[in-house]
Amino acid sequence: MTKETQMTETFETIRFTADVVVTTTDGYVLLIERGWPPYEGAAPEELDQIGVFDRPDRDPRGRYVTVAYHLTVVPGTPVEAGDDATKAEWWPLNSLPPLAFDHADILAAATRK
Repeated sequence: MTKETQMTETFETIRFTADVVVTTTDGYVLLIERGWPPYEGAAPEELDQIGVFDRPDRDPRGRYVTVAYHLTVVPGTPVEAGDDATKAEWWPLNSLPPLAFDHADILAAATRK
C-alpha cells in the first residue's frame, strides 16, 4: 500500500452544505418538502449566518457540515414549491411536524437570535 492510498483510506469524506431558515415576523417558518434526496437547494442573498452545525452524527448519510442562515420576511409572503419540491408551506413555529436530521436544532438556533 502506498502512502497516498493509506492516507485516502484513513480520512472520511466530509460534505459541506448550507441550510436556510425562513421565518415571518408573526411566528411562522417556511417548510419545504423535497421531491427527492439529497434535499439540495439554493438561497437568496439577504441572509444572516446563524451558525455552523458539524456534529459528526447529525446526518445518517455521512459526515455533513452545514452553515445555516436565517432570513425574515413579512407575513403573507407567497411561496410556491419549485420543481425539486413537493410542498412549500408556512407553519406556525409552535405547531411543527417532525423535522429531518438536526433541522429542529438549526431552527431553534435561528429563532433564538
